[in-house]
Amino acid sequence: MDLRLHTIHSPAGRILRYFNIAIGIALAAALVLVYWYAWRPLPQRSGRVAAPVASPALAAFDALGVPHIRAASLEDALFAQGYVTAQDRLFQMDGLRRMAAGNLAEVLGPAYLESDRGARRLRIRRIAEAAYGTLPAADRAAFAAYARGVNHFIATHGNSLPLEFALLGYQPRPWSAVDSLIVCLYLFRDLTTTWPDELVKRDMLAAGDRRKVEYLFPAGAGEGIQPGSNAWVVGGSRTASGKPLLSNDMHLAYSLPGIWHMVHLRAPGLDVSGVALPGTPGVMVGHNQSIAWGVTNLQFDAQDLYIEKFDDRTGRYLFRGRVEQAQPEHEIVRVKGQAASEMTLWVTRHGPLFATDGADRMALRWTAAEPGIIQYPFLDIDRAQDWGQFTAALARYPGPGQNFVYADTAGNIGYHAAGKLPKRRGYAGDVPVDGSSGDFEWDGFIPFDQLPAVFNPPSGIIATANQNPFPADYAYPVNGNFAPPWRARQIRDLIESRGKWRAEDLLAVQKDVYSGFNKFLAGQIVEAYGRRHASNPDLDAVIALLRGWSGQMAKDQAAPFPITLAYQYVRTAAAESAAPSSGQRYQIPLAQAAIEKLLRDRPAGWFRDYDEMLLRALADAVEEARRMQGPDVKRWQYGNYLRVAINNPVIHQIPLLGTYFDIGPVPMSGASSTVKQTTRSMGPSMRMNADLADWDRSLLNVLAGQSGQALSSHYRDQWKAYYDATSFPMQYRRVEAKSTLEFGPQ
Repeated sequence: MDLRLHTIHSPAGRILRYFNIAIGIALAAALVLVYWYAWRPLPQRSGRVAAPVASPALAAFDALGVPHIRAASLEDALFAQGYVTAQDRLFQMDGLRRMAAGNLAEVLGPAYLESDRGARRLRIRRIAEAAYGTLPAADRAAFAAYARGVNHFIATHGNSLPLEFALLGYQPRPWSAVDSLIVCLYLFRDLTTTWPDELVKRDMLAAGDRRKVEYLFPAGAGEGIQPGSNAWVVGGSRTASGKPLLSNDMHLAYSLPGIWHMVHLRAPGLDVSGVALPGTPGVMVGHNQSIAWGVTNLQFDAQDLYIEKFDDRTGRYLFRGRVEQAQPEHEIVRVKGQAASEMTLWVTRHGPLFATDGADRMALRWTAAEPGIIQYPFLDIDRAQDWGQFTAALARYPGPGQNFVYADTAGNIGYHAAGKLPKRRGYAGDVPVDGSSGDFEWDGFIPFDQLPAVFNPPSGIIATANQNPFPADYAYPVNGNFAPPWRARQIRDLIESRGKWRAEDLLAVQKDVYSGFNKFLAGQIVEAYGRRHASNPDLDAVIALLRGWSGQMAKDQAAPFPITLAYQYVRTAAAESAAPSSGQRYQIPLAQAAIEKLLRDRPAGWFRDYDEMLLRALADAVEEARRMQGPDVKRWQYGNYLRVAINNPVIHQIPLLGTYFDIGPVPMSGASSTVKQTTRSMGPSMRMNADLADWDRSLLNVLAGQSGQALSSHYRDQWKAYYDATSFPMQYRRVEAKSTLEFGPQ
């Protein structure tokens, strides 16, 4: 008897056979779905696209998927940029405009309703729509050309768009010039939201000792022209080539894909390479054939809260003794799966009624909302050939306030702050003010030629890291969320420590993780322990660790872990001494500078005993550290505390498979006070090192990769280089094309 045939024809055999067939069908169906929804929408990087261009245009893609676009006109180049950016980043672009304008709940559900309501209160879409009407004709033409490229991609790929659209069940609406402005305003909002700090300081002043609270909120006089976060220029006297080097690594929130899209654009009068913000034309940071530039956040306060004497029923309010009528704006926020949410927004002369706190009604004034200021100077910057043309373009830059660093092939280096910064008369804008009096109005904006600037400093170094660049005797009140000076000092110290710098050498500066502040705090704690002749078995090992520590915030070291926790307890103790119950809210960037000054000067009235406070903070930190990583100090690792997870916002939700397309959690080195500024939510978003002697020796690296499409080979092919700070050549004159896509007239 044939046992095999018997098995096949038996009931159990038939069940097994049907089961295997079912598995095969399921796998085949899964492969079809993967092909249809994830593989088929991948970017096209070769062949020909019939397009509404005047002349043929080419996009040559290098090994990283960077498009090197060549076109016979600027408009055709921007059309091609819009198209190839949409191929890689359309879902991200749609997400940025939805987040900024307040349309996330429409596709993501009620969890995003409050986010949308907050965005609507900022009136970003209305600001963008009004701004479009006042844009110069050249700006409008650039936005229109870019939008045509995005829309041509959407129109020709309606049934093969990125996977996220299928998962969320919606189609993106066409792109517009207003959408590009909305994306710009997203960045404006992200880099200028300071109004919550005004409420923190106001509440601390109300609850505590005014003298102490002011001490904890230092205005922060500048230390010369050393602004930024991070960007620096090394003059030719300090480089191997005799020409300048320019470095830039902008610190922003982690995202997947990262915020920047690399691109190279060539058209008559234009040959620029660098990074672009998806949804906007041109290059924001990079170089052309003559100059290089980098940008970092200026941190100058661009928002004020006004306490209005406001009638909620009528929308009337007082201003200089007269009754004025606020303008009502009706908003409908669509919410997936439930009824739309309606809201009425009152807009006063100072701005929208933004915050309600007890009996107070507060309006928000924001530079981005000031009539007529929005322009788009980046294409002029992209084409600038010298310092004069560069600063002329910067003069019309609206904001967010930025530090621009500069170098050119003639050997010049420079710096200029830029953006519309409010002129305040008699007040700093650090707390909410009385809106009814008329005593706290803006007197226009600080003239561009009075903003901090420097050209060819004798030192040959312009080092930048978010600190205050305004001199103590500046003509106008200065307030801002400035950073302490340690990062800038470390950059300058490292550059001054040697000569003959090359572009690749500067990666070591960008990844430096020495913390002058944490080293100082560790020294204060060790000295306090010694002065008290303490001997505590629970602390002895940690003190020994801190005593021998070099100040490096390295992921595989133990000492950075307890000192990071100890700082949090010291900061809380100082805030509680100034204003009880304020410890957890006091987290401004300049807190470290205030704490350092407090520990150096040790003024009376803060603590019964400073050493006792420091050792109490250490004991609390050690107890917390042991709860987190166990009792053996030798087994502690800072990287197990500073772990970063970067998740795909939609694909992450897919059961079993979704987390494969995430990054991390991974241990990280660095801190908020190191050149490699790293936290769990923020870090370098890109690294550029431009070589003015030979553009092809320049380096550029973004966070993850060019494409936001999860199955693309360029989805996260740059992550390892980013993590290790090794970077990639920034191809410019010598482009090694792996494939070419042609845009031909229809």
